[in-house]
Amino acid sequence: MSRYIATRAIRGANALVAEAEQLLNKAIAEKGEDTPVAFPNTAYYLPVIYGMLGHPVEKLGDLVPVVEHAKKLLHPPPDGKVWTPYLGETLDCGMATLLAAEAIEGIRFALGRQPEPYPGLELAGGTDYPGLEGGYLNGPIDDIQLRSWGIQLVDGRMPGFAAIVGAAPSNEAAVAIVRELQRRNILIFLSGNVNGRSIIDQLAEEGVEMGYDTYIIPFGRDTISAIYALGFATRSALTFGGLKPGQWREILLYNKFRVFAFVLALGEVDDLKYAAAAGAISYGFPTIADTIIPEILPTGVTRYEHVISMPWNEIDVETEEEKAAKLVQRAIEVRGVKVKITEVPIPVPYGSAFEGEVVRRADMRIEFGGKYSRAFEYLRMVPMDQVEDGKIEVIGPGFEDVEVGGAVDLGILVEVAGRKMQEDFEPVLERQIHYFINGANGVQHIGQRDIAWIRISKAAAEKGFNLRHFGEILYVRLHSDFGAIVDKVQVKIITDPELHAEWLEKAREAYEQRNRRLADLTDEAVDTFYSCILCQSFAPNHVCVVSPQRLGLCGAYNWLDCKASYEINSTGPNQPI
Repeated sequence: MSRYIATRAIRGANALVAEAEQLLNKAIAEKGEDTPVAFPNTAYYLPVIYGMLGHPVEKLGDLVPVVEHAKKLLHPPPDGKVWTPYLGETLDCGMATLLAAEAIEGIRFALGRQPEPYPGLELAGGTDYPGLEGGYLNGPIDDIQLRSWGIQLVDGRMPGFAAIVGAAPSNEAAVAIVRELQRRNILIFLSGNVNGRSIIDQLAEEGVEMGYDTYIIPFGRDTISAIYALGFATRSALTFGGLKPGQWREILLYNKFRVFAFVLALGEVDDLKYAAAAGAISYGFPTIADTIIPEILPTGVTRYEHVISMPWNEIDVETEEEKAAKLVQRAIEVRGVKVKITEVPIPVPYGSAFEGEVVRRADMRIEFGGKYSRAFEYLRMVPMDQVEDGKIEVIGPGFEDVEVGGAVDLGILVEVAGRKMQEDFEPVLERQIHYFINGANGVQHIGQRDIAWIRISKAAAEKGFNLRHFGEILYVRLHSDFGAIVDKVQVKIITDPELHAEWLEKAREAYEQRNRRLADLTDEAVDTFYSCILCQSFAPNHVCVVSPQRLGLCGAYNWLDCKASYEINSTGPNQPI
């Protein structure tokens, strides 16, 4: 835990709780304790307070015990000379920050200061405020929209949400970051500012449409309004997790493991932002900053790293769009967001019904491998920072200038990275290339390793199928079928003769090493065998025990296959013994 972060977060929490107490006392003196307090169109009162404390807030007087509870969570900043543990104190202060922030927003609603006015802004769908005219920011999300998005969050169409706080280095950067998040179907919440300038201002100036319909929700131009994102997360646990108000531990764990959210802190990070980030970390939501700040890399409260610094000017690419892609990809890795891709973007029909299709020579446009050329497939695991997710390269000429019925050398190099990926899984995933490519109508795939044989039909080529589409298929299917162990995929399709020969040699070295690994793997060399009930749909009383030297009776799965199967689906047909 960084003492610098702890000091600033605790300092920010103390300041905000004091501000909340002062504002509450003033509001009660002016309006009275019975003045109604409510967020619009929600049955969850002030949701963070309701979820964490089980305390419904309906009037100003109900906020008095909330502020008192927040004060009890406060701690003094760490001693500069004597080291003492301060992670718990920092997280306590983070939660105090959230309680105080929501109390302040509730008071603002009671005083008519929310939602925040924003002249000239027209939202593309947003929370309804009857009788309110002129432009205004959205404020909290209502329950109807929560349930609408909740379905998409549950089924994976919307993999998570990003809470952006502050302002990007430029308007162009702001648009690039938001577009990159939209491209991945990630919900976007906007709040905060840097020296009075917010990312909301930047997007408005660039004509970017904001509102429910575009998945870009402008909460407010100060950091306190970021509490609406945590309110959304709390209501998700209460609505979809079946949890009760006051079950604070269960709500936090639900969010850690089921709500894939992260904070993007853009621009300078002040005390209040550190304090709010500490509150978000309690929910399991990490913070990624585009400036230089201390990092908290050990895992624990969050699933992976807690705080990451990725200075915008140090991202080693040329354009703002490329920098945005790198920043968003890093955030996705840190939170463990799984982006679900449902369709294979190729110009021919795709599905398991085409797997047994044969492309005869009379119908063939081009072939790779077989009698007249050499084709190989090689999948390897590489470090996370060496894979650009979704990158597909065709290195060398295409087949457009090759005569009909001709043959070309081809190499398919797939590079994958993942926190749970292991070298032993490489051949398991590599064998799936056969099934994945065979799913394309008009494409025939036979064999594996360096004896692969692929044909593309004339009909598929006429529809626009080309070499790049092999990469598109593999990218989508590896993410879709092996998302539990694969976080990033990039594909190189190689036809350049020199590079083809170079990688063919490397692939053969890897094949030989795998063969030796399997040959040397004995029952005594491992401490875990696996059960296999893959065939129980037609043999309901049958179960196999699979070890390195003993396959299942059907011969379909070896020990490495079972190991990979368990990693991919821990409740599936293969269980450790």
